[in-house]
Order: sequence, then C-alpha cells, then structure tokens
Amino acid sequence: MSAQSIRLNTTSSNLANAETASSSTDEVYRARKPIFSAIQADMMGQGGGVQDAGFSRNELESAGVKVDAIVESDVELEQRYQPDHPKADDNGYVYYPNVNVVEEMADMMSASRSFQTNVEVMNTAKSMMQRVMTLGQGQ
Repeated sequence: MSAQSIRLNTTSSNLANAETASSSTDEVYRARKPIFSAIQADMMGQGGGVQDAGFSRNELESAGVKVDAIVESDVELEQRYQPDHPKADDNGYVYYPNVNVVEEMADMMSASRSFQTNVEVMNTAKSMMQRVMTLGQGQ
C-alpha cells in the first residue's frame, strides 16, 4: 500500500507540472517514476514442495514490494517555438516537461486500483481473523 501511495504521489506531481514552462533544458521539470523491487521472504522454509504446486520459489516467497528509488525520465523534453512567451530563450523557444498526460492518467488509475485492492484484501483478512476468533464461542 505504501508503494502505491508513492506511485500516486509521483504521478500527481508529474501531472501538476505537465505544463510548467521553462527557459532552458536545465531548469525544466522532468517526469519522475518510482523503481520497485520485490521484498523476498522465506515463508516456505528451505524444504521442497514449492515446485509441486506449479509455482516457482520466487512467486511464493514475494512479501511485497519496496521503492528502491525515484528516477527522472530521460525522454526528450518538448521544445515549442513561442517567441512572445515570457520564458522564451534568445531563439524564441520555451521548454516543457516530458510528461505524457495520458500515460500518467493510466498510471494513476492503475495505482489507485492497486491500492483499493490492497485495502480490500486487508479488510477481508481482518474479517476472517475475527470469524476465526468467534468459532469457539458458539459452544
């Protein structure tokens, strides 16, 4: 859930800065993306039986993801000829971020749905635990 929150934050930052003009390539905002890696947990122990279920060891041992870094995109910046713009350089060009709004919106929807799914899983697990605790009380 925290990884999806970071993903949502970087996406919203990208969208907020999508039309930010700058007078040079050094000052312009660049799209940011989080880099994730799987957190491995030895839940199955060192014994066998993992391959028998049809899953690889890595599929069964993943305990979630962590954010390794947030990197800036190296996609080319957008350069527009706008000589009347206050931020135009000496040649009349204004530089805009390399943010693809459609891609960012799709990323935001994906992150939002992943977050919602994680919340539902947590609520289901909580409900199941509460039911387990009440099993012995009915006798």
